[in-house]
Amino acid sequence: MWSYNPESHYTPGTSLVGFKVEASDGHIGKVDEATEEVGSSYIVVDTGPWIFGKEVLLPAGTVVRVDVKEETINVNLTKDQIKDSPEYDKDKHRGDAAYRDQLGQYYDRGNV
Repeated sequence: MWSYNPESHYTPGTSLVGFKVEASDGHIGKVDEATEEVGSSYIVVDTGPWIFGKEVLLPAGTVVRVDVKEETINVNLTKDQIKDSPEYDKDKHRGDAAYRDQLGQYYDRGNV
């Protein structure tokens, strides 16, 4: 869940910040932050006005396709799954193992 799938065409070292993010049912925002740490990679999506400026952290395993040319990332989640995910507060949750476990449980529960 916390690693990019080889089929996603993600190339390590590629900056994903600013890429548009598309859920399975439409646009959800843009990448505000991305990591490529082995076993704990994720993207942070700024949803802008769509969810009143909420940021969400998505495990790298939810990324199904990275299109560098179009600067677009497709994820295997719906807008509702993303909207209902635990809210991300970078000041509070960055590096927080308990938050990451909570997020992992949300996605493991069949929410994806």
